Amino acid sequence: MARLLVGVAALAAAFYVYALVDCLLFPRFRVRGLPKIAWVFIVVLFPVIGGVLWFLVGRGRKRSARGPVYRTIGPDDDPEFLGGLKADPVTDAQLRDLEQQLAEVDDDPDSKKTDNGRTER
Repeated sequence: MARLLVGVAALAAAFYVYALVDCLLFPRFRVRGLPKIAWVFIVVLFPVIGGVLWFLVGRGRKRSARGPVYRTIGPDDDPEFLGGLKADPVTDAQLRDLEQQLAEVDDDPDSKKTDNGRTER
């Protein structure tokens, strides 16, 4: 009989600690019935009964599918952000002109290469 009482006391203590920690860490906006601080005092003052009341009455249910879902959107997935990044598109004619200018600089006989790879005039 003594072993049974020790086992029941251990289970009651474990339940008390679990209920208290759950009550303290539970989000405030999901608590029902009373303010969160009142539930903490109920669980502390009435260990087993307070824990049972917390799980049956005070602890809100999981968010239903009807509730708002908040999701963080990264910049890669945000069309408004990506639209603001678009610069003026470079045309093929501009690319050809730039390539021609670079080719002229490379073929310039008046320029000479230095040891570090830079071109001097």
